Amino acid sequence: MSSSSSRARSSSLSLGHNDPLVLGRVIGDVLDPFTSSVNMRVVYGNNIQEVINCCEFRPSQIINKPRVEVGGHDLSIMVDPDAPSPCNPNEREYLHWLVINIPETTEANFGEEIVPYESPRPTAGIHRIVFVLFRQIGRHSVHGPGWRQNFNTRDFAEFYNLGLPVSALYFICKR
Repeated sequence: MSSSSSRARSSSLSLGHNDPLVLGRVIGDVLDPFTSSVNMRVVYGNNIQEVINCCEFRPSQIINKPRVEVGGHDLSIMVDPDAPSPCNPNEREYLHWLVINIPETTEANFGEEIVPYESPRPTAGIHRIVFVLFRQIGRHSVHGPGWRQNFNTRDFAEFYNLGLPVSALYFICKR
């Protein structure tokens, strides 16, 4: 694996003006500034379509849930801050997936799926699909929201006392 793809998988240690999460307005729209301390790898398909910040996927490429590789009791969230459209994101953030209690040195498929994977299907414009990883101290009892629309990653993290994220990635998806 090249060092550039390793750097692209998680945000840099210091979120500068040229950081993909800053440029893509993930920092600000979804997350507050944070220091990345964990490598998160997200792969669609048979280990062939890796998510790298700012890359683009078509809806047909992301029908099935991805493999999310992490390293510890973690909680993974997948949201769309541009739902239903970037011009009118009145459903911001749309929750596509929520997995908790991901065992150490494994992938999200081995965690507890609180909100089942729902494939992004943008109807208009370019959407940012954001994966956020939080460190869990031990196992948590987390309840999924009653609906997917208007989920708020910051409020969720505060309610469950998760602190700041330890990693984040995003990709672009359009119709």
